[in-house]
Amino acid sequence: MTINWKKSAIVLTDIALAVYLVLAITAFNSPDESDNICREVNIYVEDGSVKGFLDQEEIKTLLQRSRCYPIGDQMSHVDVRNIEEQLQKNPFVKQAQCYKTQTGHINIKIDQRLPVIRVKADNGDDYYVDEHGNIMPNTHFASNLVIATGNIQQKYAQKVLKDIGCYLLKTPLWGCQVEQLNVLGDGSIEMVPRVGDHIVYLGNPSNLERKLSRLEKFYKYGLSKAGWNKYSYINVEFDNQIICKKRKN
Repeated sequence: MTINWKKSAIVLTDIALAVYLVLAITAFNSPDESDNICREVNIYVEDGSVKGFLDQEEIKTLLQRSRCYPIGDQMSHVDVRNIEEQLQKNPFVKQAQCYKTQTGHINIKIDQRLPVIRVKADNGDDYYVDEHGNIMPNTHFASNLVIATGNIQQKYAQKVLKDIGCYLLKTPLWGCQVEQLNVLGDGSIEMVPRVGDHIVYLGNPSNLERKLSRLEKFYKYGLSKAGWNKYSYINVEFDNQIICKKRKN
């Protein structure tokens, strides 16, 4: 068997050149972390239909308290997995993603849990409920969310009030008009509006969209002419009727 040394040499040269190019490209694309210092941390906080409680300064503070804020550290010593784990310990963080760049930057993206209603129950409970029914602790942040008061257990808040909060937030009129919901002992609900000195009785929490649609028409064609403060109590519990109690002079 005759070996074509010339052809074999060409093949080996091509292979060596290909390996060299792969290693060169890999080395070029991989940052040299040995002498690279973290110079900047970019924090991105995603908001949905509701502004959440976290912002860039709050995330920075969380990392500083955990002693893993990476500014000034060597990139080779920055543990992005640890940063993610520390952030996800926070009850307001749904998901955290962290990665390095070739220019000595650390990028952090935060998806946060978004509250839809605040609960201040008669039993002393004070918390938020997010769009998935998760309980979120009270916080020092101010919020324009609807406040639910009264006889509220956590299961009721997670199943019933969560759905009501989501509906109110996606409906511009009621998201602005509803200030407070008061849960009575039998689970029925009263609503306190922002405009108008009256209480709206919604009854049990079923068919909420239909009840509020009927109330909207009453606002438009009734109270706008009779006056917003003419009635002290408006009952929309029953289909096809609205029962009003006049205010005493």
